Amino acid sequence: MENIIYLDNAATTRVRAEAAEAMRPYFEAEFGNPSSIYELARNAKRAVETARGEVAAALGAQPTEIYFTGGGSESDNWAIKNIAESYPERGKHIITTEFEHHAVLHACQYMETRGYEATYLPVGTNGVVDPAAVEAAIRPDTALITIMLANNEIGTVQPIAEIAEIAKRRGVLLHTDAVQALGHVPINVKRLGADFLTVAAHKIYGPKGVGALYARKGTKLKPFIHGGAQERGRRAGTENVPGIVGFGVAARLVAEELEREAPREFALRERLVDAVLSAVPDSRLNGDRFKRLPGNANFAFKYIEGESILLLLERHGIFASSGSACTSGSLDPSHVLLAIGMPHGEAHGSLRVTIGRYNTEADIDKLVEVLPGIVRRLRDMSPLH
Repeated sequence: MENIIYLDNAATTRVRAEAAEAMRPYFEAEFGNPSSIYELARNAKRAVETARGEVAAALGAQPTEIYFTGGGSESDNWAIKNIAESYPERGKHIITTEFEHHAVLHACQYMETRGYEATYLPVGTNGVVDPAAVEAAIRPDTALITIMLANNEIGTVQPIAEIAEIAKRRGVLLHTDAVQALGHVPINVKRLGADFLTVAAHKIYGPKGVGALYARKGTKLKPFIHGGAQERGRRAGTENVPGIVGFGVAARLVAEELEREAPREFALRERLVDAVLSAVPDSRLNGDRFKRLPGNANFAFKYIEGESILLLLERHGIFASSGSACTSGSLDPSHVLLAIGMPHGEAHGSLRVTIGRYNTEADIDKLVEVLPGIVRRLRDMSPLH
């Protein structure tokens, strides 16, 4: 589509040219199966291992600590369900929060059907988890803490390093979903302190359908998919070689560009937030203004529905969202906004704008030009206004 303004980069991103070009040979001439032994296969195997090194470097990890998966949701499920398989002696209690991605929430709910108990911590109105609340929730039988590094809807960044210190001191394993954070904030797994960490390619200008799980050296990780000996015997199935190659290139480039791209996205976000809050009455920014990803702005507009805003924005060639792409078919308000204390009615009127590397000041200015009129039009039709 030509002449569109895409502001939904938290849902997915356009595959960058460098990643697409790197992937192309592995669809065509270099199509070998990495598990075979001839040269065509060895070329594919080398490509997978090169990408593993690139993803590891982007996280400050060792290549042997990186396991490729089919995406962020699989990695989240693997980390959480691994507790029962690898650490049955640690107890049957999991700590998470009320505003996690559904891949984490639903995995924890599944674990509850398997005899585990989960504590879902509330979060403050600023969208930031209190480490003291995490520590207070730890019990003698707590096996795992799983808290996201950055929220996928409101973009608030969580104090994972502080939580990791608590977890280590109390002898509890820690998993963090860093899918939204990679490429937007610095990540070094050694300094962060998590035992398991989840990332995905399609949030960083790589292909869909490929992710990775970081498992700290010394942790136990049982196979999640059984079959062949791929991924050092822990994740069976022929590797998605083109996807993995694209993931590696994308991870390397976002890490290299972070120092200049994050401030640029921050400046665009601040331009947007200032303009919207001044031009649209009864509007608010959801979550802490500064403890958030540089390109995330999540607004609430009283008296109207977020879906209606999206439909009218689309008429202007502007694409955004009203919450997580994973729940776009749901009529229920965002569980994230409810978790930070927003009234049920107001939670329906949200707009998530997520800025990426291809967005410009002109994109922001166009959104600011049309959004106030859209909100006025919808409020004029609303029986609540």
